[in-house]
Amino acid sequence: MERVIHEHILVCLSSAPSNANTIRAAAKLSQAFGGTMTALYVQTKNFDQMGAEDRQRLHRHTRLAEKLGASVSTVTGDDVAFQIAEFARISKATKIVLGRSAVPKGRFYAPKPLTEQLVELAPYLDVYIIPDSAGKNQRRQNPATKQRILPSIRDVVITIGILTLSTGIGFAFHRLHFTEANTITVYILGVLLTALFTKNNVCSGISSLAGVLLFNFFFTEPRLSFRAYASGYPVTFAIMLFSSLLTGTLANRLAIHVKRSTQTAWRTQVLLETTQQLGQAEDETDILEVIADQLLKLLNRPILLQCKNGTVIRRFPDGEPPEDFPDAATQRFSFQSGGEPLGDVLVYGNALEPLESGILHSILGEGVLAIENRRNARQKEEAAVLAKNEQLRANLLRSISHDLRTPLTSISGNAENLLTSGDRMEDADKRRLLTDIYEDAIWLIRLVENLLSITRIGEGQTRLNMTTELVDEVITESLRHIRTKTHTIETDFADEILLAQMDARLISQVIINLVDNAVKYTPEGTKICVSARKQGDQILVRVADHGSGIPDERKPRVFDMFYTGNGRNADGRRSMGLGLHLCQSIIHLHGGEITLTDNTPNGCVFAFTLPISEVTINE
Repeated sequence: MERVIHEHILVCLSSAPSNANTIRAAAKLSQAFGGTMTALYVQTKNFDQMGAEDRQRLHRHTRLAEKLGASVSTVTGDDVAFQIAEFARISKATKIVLGRSAVPKGRFYAPKPLTEQLVELAPYLDVYIIPDSAGKNQRRQNPATKQRILPSIRDVVITIGILTLSTGIGFAFHRLHFTEANTITVYILGVLLTALFTKNNVCSGISSLAGVLLFNFFFTEPRLSFRAYASGYPVTFAIMLFSSLLTGTLANRLAIHVKRSTQTAWRTQVLLETTQQLGQAEDETDILEVIADQLLKLLNRPILLQCKNGTVIRRFPDGEPPEDFPDAATQRFSFQSGGEPLGDVLVYGNALEPLESGILHSILGEGVLAIENRRNARQKEEAAVLAKNEQLRANLLRSISHDLRTPLTSISGNAENLLTSGDRMEDADKRRLLTDIYEDAIWLIRLVENLLSITRIGEGQTRLNMTTELVDEVITESLRHIRTKTHTIETDFADEILLAQMDARLISQVIINLVDNAVKYTPEGTKICVSARKQGDQILVRVADHGSGIPDERKPRVFDMFYTGNGRNADGRRSMGLGLHLCQSIIHLHGGEITLTDNTPNGCVFAFTLPISEVTINE
């Protein structure tokens, strides 16, 4: 079996005008090999001195790489070749594509070309070089180089001030008869301070050379002269110059490293906060709000979020648009989910750095992933609800197919007997048939009422008509609707007046269902007791029977829909298993609880609570 090698093309980004051709060549190479492409930018210490034109060009090259299907990454470091080789090793790149400008002539020392350094550092990689014939002219005409070499006025003033202060301290040491080593240390310290407080590396070099000259001029014999009598002074000057240059270089590198570490830590914190806040977002609008807030925190510039659903989110650093707010955005970033466009992010101000652009895409990617997860969760919930509804519908149809057929067949059969043979029947037989028809009709009426009530409660259409009612009157009126010759129904009310907040019609339905359930599942001749008592700030209503009881393993399921006392869906006794479920739903709507416990010495007790009500009488 032939092993398939996945090609990973690594193309290097730069601000050179010909870098666009390099990116296109890498994209064609990636397409030809059927692999993936990553665009890498190495941010060196000279990035802060990059001119506006070069920044704009670098941004255009980054966007071009993204359009051609590359993922953009940024690393920091002054050793460009090492950074590229290390990133290629970590990302498992197989080929590197980079441009090569014409090498300037006339230099005394020319470093190794980047290509040769990459071959030495990563000999296992294929390096493709795209020539740049225009590089020489572009380099000659580029003003950014002069800007990087010449220090600013601020840096010059700081350098002169530190040298002056170091010289003044040197005079103080000379008057106190300190050794020359102390004065040399002061000048080296001045070089260190110059490297820390200036932005141009040239200043530390100037400070090193000027420090040696000032020490020679003011503090060596003969003083106020650049001559030196002692034979060891030239070596002292050389060591002092070397130490100063080394100290300045290390200080510059440390300052750059600290700055980059701070920026990286801040941007990492923004990414972590974004992940945490997206996890707490409740809907897509909250997700978009989090994206806008985090982009504002990251970039500190005006942000405009335009969504395809019409939502527009604006964020400004000071809360309000600045007076010089531009009419057009500098950059536009689109984000989509599964090929479906979700919206655009408009960023105002200067062009973004490659690292900022990469983190912006990471935040957008996290936001898109959160939106997709939210949509998937909503689809799963809808599918679960649909499956539950389908299961309920199947159970309902199965129950109706059995339970409705029996009473309807009985009613139609008895009615047919009365029509065909009623004249020849005895009065007792006629009364028995009419009684059966009546009982079956009442059962069907209650079944339909339960079905309609459960439907309204499930769809949230039930509105409670809460009034203050006498509990014993509601119970007595409910028991009038129950006719039984096989059981004795008793009531037990407290001596005090019990008032409760309730919907009397629904509570009456609860009492009827509980008593009917007791009649249905208890032996003939037993008693059923309905009682009411005050319990704290609630009214407790109990329906107790003396039947065989319910096993403990079945008690947790008695309030489930379509569950009947025989442990099966309704196919034994005439019952659809809706009554107790409806009772629980009605009591929960009233803010109460319904429970099942064992009766003593045998039987069951169904009890529910209602909120107590007090009536104030104004005399």
